[in-house]
Amino acid sequence: MGITVGLLIPLLGTMLGASFVFFMKKDMSPRLQKSLLGFASGVMVAASVWSLLIPSIEMRADNGSWSVLPAAIGFLAGVGFLLLLDELTPHLHLGANQPEGPHSKLSRTAMLALAVTIHNLPEGMAVGVVFAAASQGAEGITLASAVAVSLGIAIQNIPEGAIISMPMCAEGNSKGRSFLIGSLSGVVEPLGGLLVVLLAAWLTPILPYMLAFAAGAMCYVVVEELIPEASSGEHSNLSTIGFAVGFVLMMVLDVVMG
Repeated sequence: MGITVGLLIPLLGTMLGASFVFFMKKDMSPRLQKSLLGFASGVMVAASVWSLLIPSIEMRADNGSWSVLPAAIGFLAGVGFLLLLDELTPHLHLGANQPEGPHSKLSRTAMLALAVTIHNLPEGMAVGVVFAAASQGAEGITLASAVAVSLGIAIQNIPEGAIISMPMCAEGNSKGRSFLIGSLSGVVEPLGGLLVVLLAAWLTPILPYMLAFAAGAMCYVVVEELIPEASSGEHSNLSTIGFAVGFVLMMVLDVVMG
């Protein structure tokens, strides 16, 4: 039951953020959007380092200098996986006019939702793999640290949910439809996390690789999507401040609860 709740917490964060469409202006101010994008970036980078990469290396500490190898391989594999997913899936980034991936007749709304859904996958995997590692008694990962990752991703998902649902409304969708699309974009997280947890017994030998894989995928999202959107145009300093706040918050959560 505890693991199930832990996997659902990030989805609740997305739904809470998506609900902002009901009581905020139709358009989100550029200042707020850049601050939230920076914050989300900081949380994801901190989670990748403190909750995924460092435990991955510590799990192979008995290998001496080679303990970093699984983390390096897993990280690059995670980046490659998201790169491939981006190439194979038609999607549209927030604020962009031209879609990416193969040609498709999907609507702008559908491609916006696809872009977010794709990039939510590694977050779900990250939560799932730390819970899987905790359930297997992996060194350096406790149930409390897994909950910290889940809470951190949920906090990051609040602004992400708002950043999805409000532009959807601005595109001409109703507030209810915008909320639903924003919320559904987060469903992939508990589903991806649950799959990893269910396969935990088989994944035990490669848990260090899986932890680093999730870290690589999350960092890809930050570098490919969040930071470019946050740093373009005016008020980019707000995204830098948001990044610092998000990074420190996630670091504190991991250390205090770990």
